[in-house]
Amino acid sequence: MIRTFRLLPVLGLLVLAACAGNPPLQAPREQQHAALAEMIRGLGPEVDAQEAARAARIAIDYPLELRRQYRVSDPPLIHNMKVNMGLRPRGLCYQWADDMEARLARENFRTLALHRAIANSDRAFLIEHSTVIISRRGDPFEKGIVLDPWRYGGPLYFAPVPEDETYRWIRRDKVFEARRNRPTWERSAFAD
Repeated sequence: MIRTFRLLPVLGLLVLAACAGNPPLQAPREQQHAALAEMIRGLGPEVDAQEAARAARIAIDYPLELRRQYRVSDPPLIHNMKVNMGLRPRGLCYQWADDMEARLARENFRTLALHRAIANSDRAFLIEHSTVIISRRGDPFEKGIVLDPWRYGGPLYFAPVPEDETYRWIRRDKVFEARRNRPTWERSAFAD
């Protein structure tokens, strides 16, 4: 009986993963580059077109390289389980975001800024999710574009922050600050 209760969370996760489905059909990569570059240029007239094109190319292509490095072969929640069991090297959402942010930061953009955001940190029954957001330099992340490689396990999801219907993003530093301000008993009971 006790073994059955231990399996319930795993069975629930498998059901959720089965419902996650596949990414929407992807346009050819050149079209994705062009669409994202146009969206980035649309952040404001100060955005350099060459920087927008470079950022778009990296944001679309680099997660596919990470997919190979992480050995992703399953939907994201199943892959997370494999990472947590030690069967895969990396691939949790924050690792995708860390690697994506580090790669984009190497470009030293003059007209673009990178932000980190977290969703579901305030929702007890949902898995917390991290991502990178790109914006025009000087703008808040809310005016930026979500760059989420985890959502489909490599193929990039991108959309303006307010148009992301799946997640409500909060600045990562605000989430960390809220965690530090929790009562001690709550921090230890719900530690990651």
